[in-house]
Amino acid sequence: MFDFSFGELLVVGAVALVVIGPERLPKVARTLGAMVARLKRYVAGVQADIQREIDIDNLRQFEAEMKATGRQLHSELSQQLDPVEQDLRNSLQDADEALSAPAPETASPATEAPPVADQPQFDLFAGPASPHKPRPARDRR
Repeated sequence: MFDFSFGELLVVGAVALVVIGPERLPKVARTLGAMVARLKRYVAGVQADIQREIDIDNLRQFEAEMKATGRQLHSELSQQLDPVEQDLRNSLQDADEALSAPAPETASPATEAPPVADQPQFDLFAGPASPHKPRPARDRR
């Protein structure tokens, strides 16, 4: 804080000893030390408050930058996705129109061919049906 050399402190101490006296000098020194300590704590508190305000200001600037970047990114994505969204809406509208339109005339059920009986039945899990009887398993003894 202040720059005092050792010689200057000795001169101040000698003057204080002569002016104050040897009886009251220890009490005055303690009081002066307590005041200096209180002043240092006060200065440290003010410095901490100033540093907090600077940090808060930096965080506010950072927040503003992030919000601006977010808004810019949102607008860019919206511009790029608007045509895709419009295409999807058009496709859905076309599909709805196609589903709601009357179906074209189909062949009547009487003119359809009956299913062929000669075709083998197919089970997805068992495989095609065979017209032959399965062979019995051999006993392997």
